[in-house]
Amino acid sequence: MNFSPKEILDFVTENDVKFIRLTFCDMQGNLKNIAIMPGELPRAFSHGIVLDAAGFSDCYQDLLLVPDISTLSVLPWRPKSGRVVRFFCNIQNLDGTPYAGELRYTLQSYIQKLYTKGYSCELGTKSEFYLFDCDHDGKPTKIPHDHAGYLDVAPLDKCENVRREICLSLEEMGLHPQRSCHKYGAGQNEIDFKCSEPVTAADNMVHYKNVVKTIAAQNGLYASFMPKPLSGTYGSALTIVMSLKYQNRNIFELENKKLSPEGSAFIAGILDHAPEMTVFLNPIVNSYTRLRHSGAPNHINWSFENRNPLIRVHEAVGESARIDIRSADCCCNPYLSFRLLLAAGIDGMNRKLILPEDLIVTGTSSKEFREFQTLPATLREACEIAEKSEFIRENLPEEILRNFYQNVKKQLALYDAAEDKAIFEEQQYFLSE
Repeated sequence: MNFSPKEILDFVTENDVKFIRLTFCDMQGNLKNIAIMPGELPRAFSHGIVLDAAGFSDCYQDLLLVPDISTLSVLPWRPKSGRVVRFFCNIQNLDGTPYAGELRYTLQSYIQKLYTKGYSCELGTKSEFYLFDCDHDGKPTKIPHDHAGYLDVAPLDKCENVRREICLSLEEMGLHPQRSCHKYGAGQNEIDFKCSEPVTAADNMVHYKNVVKTIAAQNGLYASFMPKPLSGTYGSALTIVMSLKYQNRNIFELENKKLSPEGSAFIAGILDHAPEMTVFLNPIVNSYTRLRHSGAPNHINWSFENRNPLIRVHEAVGESARIDIRSADCCCNPYLSFRLLLAAGIDGMNRKLILPEDLIVTGTSSKEFREFQTLPATLREACEIAEKSEFIRENLPEEILRNFYQNVKKQLALYDAAEDKAIFEEQQYFLSE
């Protein structure tokens, strides 16, 4: 939405807005915010609001939160009287220059570079989550809200009303959900988003998780995006849908059921850099419990028809031509993940990589899958591979990498010290989401 600061201030006055949330994303992909009163909004637009950064990075200087006017959205679950609106913010140094550890700016600046070279990209997400019952004290349990399965309907699907409420709230906020359904696990759901430009897609992903949790709580439930909250059943994935145009031509559009050289090279680039990117797409210990189980990808491969590989190419034409990257989970930071996936694909195009035919999956036999290279098996292995990667160092600022690796290593140290690993994962990843 393209508004001027004056139009925003008029909207705030005319619609009885009493609180403005200035939101941003931390290194773990979690939504953070500062709430200001309407009288502070002119200063936020002109100078920014001072933020003490010590709580979310190793930066001990004051920074500025500057609202991105185009991200104005009314929170539909708040009262009509005394409304609450939110903006996504850019983080700047006190002199107005971009903060080096700013995740959103890292993606924004890269997208601008791609535009100047003739590229345009759209991303979408398919995000899975579980709905669990709460006990009499309102505390989360691990009892799924229903026992329905894939694409079931009410009354077996007891999550249907909550999903509908989530989708309607997202629509009111301008976040454009596309479809929703019950997934394979008991109490497991999925909501898909329409493709949009990458920064908007990342903003939507961060706010989407907050909306899901808020609506679930209002219905007496607990929503979890933990990759593997329950043993012996399906994990929750984040499928990243990507389309890319070069000089106004979709590079993933098939010609006689064959990929273009540009599309092949882009996919080859992602596969080539997949091990280095894994720690960013799967950033917690529990992520690696999901990978390799119940259809989650573990091998570095691709396919047109098979739904299990790391990358799936849709056999479609025109605007519908796209690829799915299937290894990520919702604990990832979307700004970093989208940035690296795009950079890996573009690197493949720049190097004119050939997409190996021996990486294509045509069947489902375990013998065929054993022949492919595997993704890192643990968070520690994934982190070690990333730290040695020149590709990662070239594509993410040093300050972001330092903060990210510190967080991962702190997590690993706590995990190693925990006597009961299962209790550690529940406390760190289930109860503290």
